Amino acid sequence: MKSALCGIAVLVMILSSGIYVNAAERKNRIKNDATPVAAEPVTILSIIPAQAEPGAKVTLSGSGFGESATAFMGTLEINTAVTDAKQAVFTLPSQMEAGLYALYLKRADGTVGRSYNFTVLPLRPVLTALQPASISSCATGKEREVLAAGSNFTDSSMLFFNGSALSSRLSSSDSIYFSVPEVAGGLHQVQVKNAPENSSVPLTLVVETRPEIGQVTVGNEYVNFYELIVTGRNFTQNSSVYVDGVQVGGRGGQDMADREKLIYIDCTKLIYQRHPYSPVEKDFRLQVVNPGGVGSQVITVTAP
Repeated sequence: MKSALCGIAVLVMILSSGIYVNAAERKNRIKNDATPVAAEPVTILSIIPAQAEPGAKVTLSGSGFGESATAFMGTLEINTAVTDAKQAVFTLPSQMEAGLYALYLKRADGTVGRSYNFTVLPLRPVLTALQPASISSCATGKEREVLAAGSNFTDSSMLFFNGSALSSRLSSSDSIYFSVPEVAGGLHQVQVKNAPENSSVPLTLVVETRPEIGQVTVGNEYVNFYELIVTGRNFTQNSSVYVDGVQVGGRGGQDMADREKLIYIDCTKLIYQRHPYSPVEKDFRLQVVNPGGVGSQVITVTAP
C-alpha cells in the first residue's frame, strides 16, 4: 500500500512538471509570435536628374517609400508624390538658391532613408530680345540705352558685351538696361550670365554707321554763296557730299580753292557752302558718303 502511494505521488509530480513546462513554452511562443517584423528600409536607387535648376522635376526610384513620403533638401521640406512605394516625384522650388544639398526621403511612419548630395544649379537666364536691336553710332545719352528682355534675371546676373562684363541695371526678373559703349560700327554680341558656366544664348546688336539724311534746308545767305544745312545721323568728320555726282568735302573732295566747302558740325549736322552760278532755283541730287564708300539715300534738292 505504501509503495502504491509513493508511485502515485511520483506520477503527480511528473504530470505537474510537464504542465509547467508546456505553459512556459506556450508563453514564450506567444511572446515570440508578438515580436514585430522589422520595417522595410527606405532605399533610393536612382535620382534623375542628379542636378537641376529651380523649377525642375526630380524623380527618385527605389523601394520602401510606402504610401506617402516627403523629400527633404537639407531642412527644406518639399511636397512629394509617391507611386507604388517605388517612385517619388517632386519639383524644386522656383526661388531655391543654388548650392549643394543633402537629399533624402522621410516615410509617413517617420523612417528616414540615406541622404545623397544634390546640386541645385543657378537658374539659367533667357535672353529673348534687345530693344532697340540697333542704334546709331552717333547716339548719345539715353539714345544709347538698350533694354535686354528675357527671363530668370537675378541680382547676381551680369550682362556681357562682346565677351566683356558691362555695367547694367536690373529692372525686374525679365529686364536689364545697359548703355552701349563707344564701339566701331557693325554687329556686336550681348549675353546675360547668372554664373560663369550658366549663360543665355547671345543676341546681336547692330551699331549703324550708314549715313542717313533727315532733311536739307537753306541756311544763311551771303553775297556769292549760301548754306545748305544737311541734318540726319551717322555723319563723320571725313564725310563727303556728292552733288550731281561731284564730290565735295572729305578726302579727295573739292577744296576751298574751288570755293565749294563742306563743314562738319557733329554726327547729325553738316553745312554745305554752295556757290550757285545763277539765283534761279533748280533741282539737283545730293548724297552723303562716309569713308569706306558707305552712302546715304540720294535725295533731290530744289535750290539755287
